[in-house]
Amino acid sequence: MSESEVNQLVEMGATPAQARAALKQYKDVMQAAEQFFEGKFSHITDDDDDVDMKSIASERRNRRTPDEDEDMENGSGSEVDEDEDEDDDGEYPGYDSDDEEMPGVSTNKSGNVNVDPYSGIFFSKDRKEEVIEIEEIPETYTVPGTDETVNLLTQGQWMKGCPEGGEQNHLFGLFSQLTSPTFPCPHKCGGTVPRNKGDFFALHPEFSRYIELLSSNVVTTCHRCHSKLCLACGEPITPSQEKHATTRDDPLFHCSNLQGTILGVGLTMLEQMYSNHIQENLDLSDSGVRTTKRRKTDMIPDLDDEDVMFRNSTGKKQKGGIGYAGDMAEDHSGQIKAQAAQKVKDEKISKLLSQIRTYLPNLNRQGGGRTSDYLVHPTALAHLRRRFNHICSNLLRNDSLADMSERSILYFELLEWLETISNHEALASMMAMPIMVLASVKSVVAKNNQVRERTIVYEGSSGPRELLEGIAIQAQAAIKGLEGTKVAEAPTEELTEEQKRMTAENRENVEDLTPMLTSDENLKLLSFCKRILATTKAIDRSLREIKGDAFVERLHGSLPKMYSGGDESAQFRVAAGASEESVQKSYMEWATRARFEYCDLTVPELSGDSDTTPHYKFVYDNEARMLASSDIPKRSLAIAKELAILTTNLPVSWGSSIFLRVDETRVDVIKALITGPEGTPYHNGCFLFDIFLGPSYNQSPPSVKYITTNGGKYRFNPNLYADGKVCLSLLGTWSGPGWVSGKSTLLQVLISIQSMILCDEPYLNEPAWANSSGTPQSHAYSANVRRMVVKTAMLGNLRTPPEPFEDVIRTHFRLKATSISKQLDEWLKLDDGKLTAGDGAAVANNGSTRSDGGSSNGFAKDIEEVKKHLKQLQEN
Repeated sequence: MSESEVNQLVEMGATPAQARAALKQYKDVMQAAEQFFEGKFSHITDDDDDVDMKSIASERRNRRTPDEDEDMENGSGSEVDEDEDEDDDGEYPGYDSDDEEMPGVSTNKSGNVNVDPYSGIFFSKDRKEEVIEIEEIPETYTVPGTDETVNLLTQGQWMKGCPEGGEQNHLFGLFSQLTSPTFPCPHKCGGTVPRNKGDFFALHPEFSRYIELLSSNVVTTCHRCHSKLCLACGEPITPSQEKHATTRDDPLFHCSNLQGTILGVGLTMLEQMYSNHIQENLDLSDSGVRTTKRRKTDMIPDLDDEDVMFRNSTGKKQKGGIGYAGDMAEDHSGQIKAQAAQKVKDEKISKLLSQIRTYLPNLNRQGGGRTSDYLVHPTALAHLRRRFNHICSNLLRNDSLADMSERSILYFELLEWLETISNHEALASMMAMPIMVLASVKSVVAKNNQVRERTIVYEGSSGPRELLEGIAIQAQAAIKGLEGTKVAEAPTEELTEEQKRMTAENRENVEDLTPMLTSDENLKLLSFCKRILATTKAIDRSLREIKGDAFVERLHGSLPKMYSGGDESAQFRVAAGASEESVQKSYMEWATRARFEYCDLTVPELSGDSDTTPHYKFVYDNEARMLASSDIPKRSLAIAKELAILTTNLPVSWGSSIFLRVDETRVDVIKALITGPEGTPYHNGCFLFDIFLGPSYNQSPPSVKYITTNGGKYRFNPNLYADGKVCLSLLGTWSGPGWVSGKSTLLQVLISIQSMILCDEPYLNEPAWANSSGTPQSHAYSANVRRMVVKTAMLGNLRTPPEPFEDVIRTHFRLKATSISKQLDEWLKLDDGKLTAGDGAAVANNGSTRSDGGSSNGFAKDIEEVKKHLKQLQEN
């Protein structure tokens, strides 16, 4: 028997003595675990040397009431003080402990020491845990006096999830206590009190039914001494306590055992409901509810189209172009029905969340904190981490703020949960803790067909506060969009006395209410965005008060941030001889930060110009100036939703990325840069587009113009004209599935250009040549594209980086310098020696080949100059 085997059983819930006894009788760990879960070793108690004193001391500290704190101050309870120094020493493995104590985390606002079991722990996402779970056949329970039969929560279900240190002991201890059939009367009258497992662990169809039955049964009477007792903790209920509970109309706050149990059962019900709803959505999808009739090569990428997003993230693409064979329409039937069904599901989940939230530890509840609000059970945090975080993670990863706003009944309740958790000193650390998400599952059916063993691997991912920051960034962008186009500020005038008396906060509140008050939809989205930002501030305020400034500053250092330009990109550097993996990691970190930014796209005013309307550095300057003072609510709402998506969802990868720059005062003025995808003749070139969201957006598509044309000389693709025209069905400039009002997005346009125009065989994008894959004409066309890419999309951009992407272009080429140099060597080998033609079709079908190969068509010279620029970028 090894110590690791003992520890493995301890993690499953056994005490050290029980683990050793089981392993002594059954040499195999899994056989020992199976027998342990069947209760064969439950009678074994630890000797004094085997007792986990750290867990006991931690539990005793976590269970103090305000009265006990007073006793501690008066000198009692010294035996607990002796163990306090051991509290965090190795009890919660898996996170990196700080070498120095963080200010503000060793004590809490009530003065209690180490109420938070994770005090002083630094949380890292670089973690993976393998857990063995046992799934038992469920037991059933018939409610006394009724024909109602329900399943009971099994021990395996109760304890499932990725564990931290002593959590398994606490979970196992509470479950064992509440499933024992009897307990002695605390008055020592010799009587025993019966206890029914179904009172605590019955999984009723409705949580309210569970609460109703538990409330009516939890207070019982000893049959011998007739004293009133709590079934959960086995302690007497004094007349004063009974009166107190009756006055508050809820006996379920008597002890922390009830708190831990209710949260565990309630969150299990919530998890099951949420999983069932997700499965129903998947079943509907699999049954063909989305009956869109589209050819695979003609697909418009949807935001939820994982296949499209995956292709872009890996750089791999389908063969073929986008030569449409005729108009095709997308079937949107069932969308309203699906939205109605989703609303019903959201209302059910929100209602259950609200009911369970009543029993969260909350010192600020109406009427004041109850006993269990102070005596937080150690299992409360375990259940929240394992179950609530699973749902929280899924909901906060939603990439559409508009969808969240439509489902606000659910998201408002989620925000209430996050605020409540952050407000309690025993739970606040959870906001910064990584959420352990399921990475893989391997199931094994036991020989008796009664127990299924599962090996589950959990991996660390973003915590609640970090996920919320991504939503907050979207909310800020949406509010900016709802502001619409801003009129140039008038000269500052002297404030009146009344205006001076207004505080900055009051002025901000007045200004915040002005945007787009003419639309109910706009107000709804505005209200939702403000609530998100208010929740974010409230959480940070609570964490700062409870955990201290150092904790919050460290947390903020790991949060996603909006890009601030040039100086920031300098920190992303590649050391000489760095591995390809580290280079790609650095590039991804930079691209993720740099993909979206607000900036000034205006042209400086000319002296003597009487027109104060600003000019813009893009081809749609006149159109933008005509809308300078326009107030179009539907357009503002569409832009707000668009910006919310774009801030955090532009695809970035080593193979290809999309960067966006939006004017800081005119959010309808946009510039885009797309790096050519891997495996295509556009690879690593930088292609620029000007985009204007016109007066009828999003009832009609945006205006998009291609800029990287070598002064109007190069046609890089059958769908990218030398004059800048972009042929794409989404834009109404090509046949095929078109723009869908209220559904299609700018992100779809950008991804369509990236994935279907900048493709591996651009020759096929011309309808007449769509079936010419692999032909000499196709190879010649791609070779010509490569020459144009090197001359214009690489060298031209390096010589004179266009605004506002100077920093993006330089950093892109600097971080990928080694990789691009190798790519250029391969391209030179592939070159066919033909002269570069502005329209590659001429070369592909009629061009002549130079006898002296690629060295005389200028391609080698251009490549040599690109490499010179790459070397300079690396040295600077």
